[in-house]
Amino acid sequence: MFTVADEVLDLCRCVGHEATVFAVLADGLRNGPGDPELLREAVAAAGDLGAPHPHLSAWQDVYRAFGAKPQRTPCSAEALRKRAAKGAVPSVNRLVDAYNAVSIRFAVPIGGEDRAALAGTERLVRASGDEPFDTVKDGAPVVESPEPGEVIWRDDVAVTCRRWNWRQGRRTALTEATTSAVFLLEGLDLDLRPAADLLASLLPADSITIERLA
Repeated sequence: MFTVADEVLDLCRCVGHEATVFAVLADGLRNGPGDPELLREAVAAAGDLGAPHPHLSAWQDVYRAFGAKPQRTPCSAEALRKRAAKGAVPSVNRLVDAYNAVSIRFAVPIGGEDRAALAGTERLVRASGDEPFDTVKDGAPVVESPEPGEVIWRDDVAVTCRRWNWRQGRRTALTEATTSAVFLLEGLDLDLRPAADLLASLLPADSITIERLA
């Protein structure tokens, strides 16, 4: 189960944006080697990756609203497109390459979570500040906590993604063994359906369901 808290939607409205969240639920997945050509096609279709993008500017507004500094910790789509502009997006695996390609093409933050690793309800909320977040810093595993009021994805155990869509945790990361996953697409003042449909078409899965969460 997945939910989006009203307090997060209200935060976006306070800075003039309407948030939309889609979940692409995939079962019977077959992960495997990455597809560099898929990434190259996405970069070619994205246009001028160095030019300001209105959707990414909207995310900067929202990040500032919950106390983050987007120049230092940009949303995942902005960071990915900056890397793509430098030719520095590595092929990871089939599933990660699929959602990275869609993120680059549409300038939409997307995260993938292994549903077998999730505990209870995954929810988009504002942090109390004491939730654990399992990540890597300077090459070593560490456990951090979000700032109070920060927007986070979390389940019944811990944070799964900090600063809304900045950095995902290790516990729910997609691996070669992943067979069931949720891909979370997030937009501001944007129709996410084309991006969700494209992602669904790229996933090697037995069944796929698209749900709008907000």
